[in-house]
Amino acid sequence: MSATDVAQAPEGRVQEPSKQAAPQKRTGSQPKRQPPYSVVLHNDPLNTMDHVVSVLQKVFHYGRFKATWLMLKAHTTGRCIVWSGTLEVAELKADQIRSAGPDPAMKMHGATALSVSIEPLPN
Repeated sequence: MSATDVAQAPEGRVQEPSKQAAPQKRTGSQPKRQPPYSVVLHNDPLNTMDHVVSVLQKVFHYGRFKATWLMLKAHTTGRCIVWSGTLEVAELKADQIRSAGPDPAMKMHGATALSVSIEPLPN
């Protein structure tokens, strides 16, 4: 504190600097949160399980255990949410999964890119 910030009281005591008024909060609209979306992986009978796991690891940087667990969940139930967040990132992640293409070993058997969809999460 500088000498100009502190005023001397009549009896020689130091007074606290005057507190400024707190900034007023805006009464207008607050930023609106974007609704969450999910990337859903669908079961694929042609691509190998190892290929699905490696794609999940590559796109989401999941460990082998988590990627395997998600792949098995999609395999047994038909579909599985593999990621959730904003719509823009969900679209990017879905495109990255599709861009990985089919399992090269199964391409001659008719394998195509992994099937994913983007769905809004319930509020």
